[in-house]
Amino acid sequence: MAGFCRSCFAPADSVPCSSCGARRVVRHDEIAGLTIAHIDCDAFYAAIEKRDDPALEHRPVIIGGGRRGVVATACYVARLNGVRSAMPMFKALKACPDAVVIRPRMDVYAREGRRIRQMMEDVTPLVEPLSIDEAFLDLSGTHRLHGTAPAVTLMKLAARIRGEVGVTVSVGLSFNKFLAKTASELDKPDGFAVIGRAEAPEFLRTRPVDSVFGVGPAFASVLARDGLKTLGDVIARGEDWMMRKHGPSGVRLWRLAQGHDTRRVNPEGERKSVSAETTFFDDVASHDELENRLWPLCERVAYRMKQQGIAGRVVTLKLKTSAFRSITRRRTLLQPAQLADTLFRNGRELLRAEAEGPHYRLIGIGFSDLEQASGDARDLLDPDGLKRAAAERAMDRARERFGASAVVKGRALKKPDRRKPEQ
Repeated sequence: MAGFCRSCFAPADSVPCSSCGARRVVRHDEIAGLTIAHIDCDAFYAAIEKRDDPALEHRPVIIGGGRRGVVATACYVARLNGVRSAMPMFKALKACPDAVVIRPRMDVYAREGRRIRQMMEDVTPLVEPLSIDEAFLDLSGTHRLHGTAPAVTLMKLAARIRGEVGVTVSVGLSFNKFLAKTASELDKPDGFAVIGRAEAPEFLRTRPVDSVFGVGPAFASVLARDGLKTLGDVIARGEDWMMRKHGPSGVRLWRLAQGHDTRRVNPEGERKSVSAETTFFDDVASHDELENRLWPLCERVAYRMKQQGIAGRVVTLKLKTSAFRSITRRRTLLQPAQLADTLFRNGRELLRAEAEGPHYRLIGIGFSDLEQASGDARDLLDPDGLKRAAAERAMDRARERFGASAVVKGRALKKPDRRKPEQ
């Protein structure tokens, strides 16, 4: 069985490595010929905080904040105590009362994520980011460039990330995206797992249906009522039955259950939406107060849109009630936009439909259906739209030169006006 050493990168057909004596050897019959990888940073936000504060190394760390907030991520020490991402903070602290809670430093995480992204692109141009800390890579043909098998290139990349950024990554290597992502979850943290063509059918047969990305608790419950608990159960029902019973989602699941995934690694497939949200310390019912909370979120989203040079055609408002019921409202614009003014005016109109309703614990806003932004500022179609667009971009330039607090729009200091938004 062929293999490579993760410590010295030499070929290794046994453990320990005959070249350096390390036990970090990955062996697999197909390891030299597989080219599709999924790389996932291990507890990325928490890992950055531990890197920057060595006193936290052995402490349980939760990234989140506020009695009413949720866990953004948790280190593996905290996870051993039952803490999970998206868990309400009060539950997380009940499970792990000794945890150190740190508010996210998104600017730092984004900067380090860009460094890692550049390292990935140094080994292949075919990098498809999924988030700030994970991506698919296609290393087809790179053996000619790097003079070694893709598996070794990935091992060297993982070592470089650990050495230069100070965080570990888990690598999954296979022959398609679905199996590469599945593999990366098998050996965390600091892992390297391989799923080949020969073993894929038998490996997948015993996997639970909710191990497939996109099968959430609700869909898993529906599948369970039909007697579908494993991917083997799904395969046995056949494609036609899955289509009749569960539609396109059922067919997708049936194909993935057999390891069939024809999606290519797409460098342009980085982001489908840009959004921001906030959880209130106390429930909010006042429409005016909700508007006040909405504007800073619009500014955050717009800043990211402008930085990335993208515009969106759909505005989405998200609310969550005190009873944890989620409400989503959408509006399609007549033309793509990226300005905070456009986002706020349309989001405010969507909010009015929920005015003076229940108490809310969360509000969020965002753009989706994204595309490259045009060079002009015509986000708005009303007579004053160009003036507001020009003013907002002038404020952006001032903030870039003098700092984020250099210019504060009146809306951030008092209640927003109630003029009807333009699409």
